[in-house]
Amino acid sequence: MWPVTPDLLMTPSDQGDVDLDVDFAADRGNWTGKLDFLLSCIGYCVGLGNVWRFPYRAYTNGGGAFLVPYFLMLAICGIPLFFLELSLGQFSSLGPLAVWKISPLFKGAGAAMLLIVGLVAIYYNMIIAYVLFYLFASLTSNLPWEHCGNWWNTERCLEHRGPRDGNGVLPLNLSSTVSPSEEYWSRYVLHIQGSQGIGQPGEIRWNLCLCLLLAWVIVFLCILKGVKSSGKVVYFTATFPYLILLMLLVRGVTLPGAWKGIQFYLTPQFHHLLSSKVWIEAALQIFYSLGVGFGGLLTFASYNTFHQNIYRDTFIVTLGNAITSILAGFAIFSVLGYMSQELGVPVDQVAKAGPGLAFVVYPQAMTMLPLSPFWSFLFFFMLLTLGLDSQFAFLETIVTAVTDEFPYYLRPKKAVFSGLICVAMYLMGLILTTDGGMYWLVLLDDYSASFGLMVVVITTCLAVTRVYGEKGQGRQADASQREQGVGPVLAVRQGKQAWRRGSQVPVGPIMRTLLLLPCTGIQRFCRDIHMMLGFKPGLYFRACWLFLSPATLLALLVYSIVKYQPSEYGSYRFPAWAELLGILMGLLSCLMIPAGMLVAVLREEGSLWERLQQASRPAIDWGPSLEENRTGMYVATLAGSQSPKPLMVHMRKYGGITSFENTAIEVDREIAEEEEESM
Repeated sequence: MWPVTPDLLMTPSDQGDVDLDVDFAADRGNWTGKLDFLLSCIGYCVGLGNVWRFPYRAYTNGGGAFLVPYFLMLAICGIPLFFLELSLGQFSSLGPLAVWKISPLFKGAGAAMLLIVGLVAIYYNMIIAYVLFYLFASLTSNLPWEHCGNWWNTERCLEHRGPRDGNGVLPLNLSSTVSPSEEYWSRYVLHIQGSQGIGQPGEIRWNLCLCLLLAWVIVFLCILKGVKSSGKVVYFTATFPYLILLMLLVRGVTLPGAWKGIQFYLTPQFHHLLSSKVWIEAALQIFYSLGVGFGGLLTFASYNTFHQNIYRDTFIVTLGNAITSILAGFAIFSVLGYMSQELGVPVDQVAKAGPGLAFVVYPQAMTMLPLSPFWSFLFFFMLLTLGLDSQFAFLETIVTAVTDEFPYYLRPKKAVFSGLICVAMYLMGLILTTDGGMYWLVLLDDYSASFGLMVVVITTCLAVTRVYGEKGQGRQADASQREQGVGPVLAVRQGKQAWRRGSQVPVGPIMRTLLLLPCTGIQRFCRDIHMMLGFKPGLYFRACWLFLSPATLLALLVYSIVKYQPSEYGSYRFPAWAELLGILMGLLSCLMIPAGMLVAVLREEGSLWERLQQASRPAIDWGPSLEENRTGMYVATLAGSQSPKPLMVHMRKYGGITSFENTAIEVDREIAEEEEESM
């Protein structure tokens, strides 16, 4: 009788009558440096919103008092959701679409992510094109928006420099005049007077068209080799903005009147805390600033090694993002304080948010400084590096999601596919380079990532914590087949249907609301994190994932619907058809979730209830991507894998070699104990 060779020592050709034509996708790749992931996350989160949205939101919602709800919402909503998304990506090493092997019923949430991030990427690169336009315009001895008298100026143009008498600056009447920087932005850069509205956008502005092309070329070159190339670029683009921000901060606080702006920015007005609007604004700032739900965090984490300490990285990035926003407020409002003193007007008359701050107010303030072209160039170069990091993440999310779905075809040609995506998005963005392109940009900004994004994040949170339950009997069937000598590839195939027919039901009754579903998912998700990091998330994360974060997001969703206001740009009001188009844009991402559920249910067999049960269970190959990281319930579930049973028996008896192997043994024992208790 011939000796039996352990499965672990057998080659695929020794395993009998199994299908040997098992194809494996090209190497997915990983970060090549220790700081690549951390700097990429910092660059992704710290973007234009930190400079042009947070300072304005802070001063309009209580000044220094705004920091109270801001940090509270960071703790309740920001940090937990950030860690959840990173954990999903790192555990599975999959993109936003393929990660829904965790529960195929909710794969529509991944498709909704792609739609949202695609729409955002189209108009976000247009903002980068505006920044490039101003960057090139700053390469001159005199800034073109410094004086009136140019062909684009009107009779209302007035150089806003306060007239002086013996007692100082006389206040200006700004209501009846327009600054040169404002007319440069609206009449020269945008040429918005050439458009009659969003329905008649006018001609393409070829200077903007070329700037947009340059922006897409830069993005493509930086993501050409995926994270291996973008991971190196972020060493500059994620760190250099801090150097420029520090220079602008030092220059700002040394200007006369700077303290006036800083005082206006941070003076606490605690009575604002009694208003629900302030708390909603704080939650919105946290939600959009950290970029949760766009898929960028999940994508970046999917390129980590399995045991990367994302718990530590979560706190570094989220707290660093908050501190950066506060520092940016000092840099902005110190200059605005100087500007208000020079004009002899209150700070609130010169303070604006969004593009109005970046392309009108701050450029005007630069003209009042010595060496104004130098400071203008630095400011717009900072905006460029801030914007590029976020755009890298958007494009990498789209490319990774699609290539993970079709790895055998697209992964070897990832560079070509990335180029096609960039070309397609450039062509779709050409309407933003027309005379009325700003109207379309505002429409995209208001609706592409509004209520749809909140629905996606709520769905993700509830699916992971409440629907992601235990696997059924197919796991035991798969194990028994291996012990009977069936090859692992064949066992996986034969075990799939048995698994799908498992007796455990992770989903509660249909009529029960998601918030009342049983919390089986949180136990398994925490166990997965234990396997990956060596410890389980504490009560703080569990409470936030189960109740606090979804409830906060639901409140944001209801508030955004109740307080809905039609889009506008200056004095222009959007027509009804444009508003309807925007609402449909937001609803489309929401509708992808039930559409994905319908597709998942139709792919299963049995009654409707059985189909729902089967579609909600994890796929047979769900788990860590590398066989060496698959322990306990995930052992030998990959096609072509060999059973490490002899090794696991040895480890249980003598202990693991590393702390992570000992953790795997501990997790395996917990599973066995729970199974014994349930019998």
